[in-house]
Amino acid sequence: MKPVPTRDPTQAEIDILTSFLPILTAKGFAPIEEWYGGKQADGSITLPYPKYAPQVEEFFQIAAQEQWCDYGYSPENALRMINEQIFIQSASLSEIKSMLTFCVRGERFSDGHRGAMIENGTVRRILERLIAIRAERNDFP
Repeated sequence: MKPVPTRDPTQAEIDILTSFLPILTAKGFAPIEEWYGGKQADGSITLPYPKYAPQVEEFFQIAAQEQWCDYGYSPENALRMINEQIFIQSASLSEIKSMLTFCVRGERFSDGHRGAMIENGTVRRILERLIAIRAERNDFP
C-alpha cells in the first residue's frame, strides 16, 4: 500500500502548534494531572491510564491533524530519529511530521506516552526545530 501524502502546514498552522512550546515547557507544568486505574476497592485491578492537562489534550488534537501526519511513517525510524537528539536539530519538515505522528499515535500502545514525550524533552526539541524551519523557509502558504 502506497502512503498517502499530506499537505504541508501553513505558516499560521506552524505558529499555532509552536505556540504550545512555552506552555508545555513552563517550569512546574505537569502534562499528566492524575493517574487512574490500578487496584480498586473491590480488589479488581484495571490498567493505569492518565488524565492529561487540557493544554496537552489540545496540543495533541492539533498535532493529529492531517497537515502534521505521516500516514506512511515507520515507528522504528521515528523512534530512532527521536533518540538521536542532535538529529532533531537538522530534521526536515517531513521528518518532523514522522516524529509528531509517533508522539501522537504512541498513546494507543502505551498509556502515558504523550506525557513522556513532553517530560523527556522530545516535544520541546521538535517544536524548536519547527520554529527554525519556519524561519529558514519562506515558501509556506
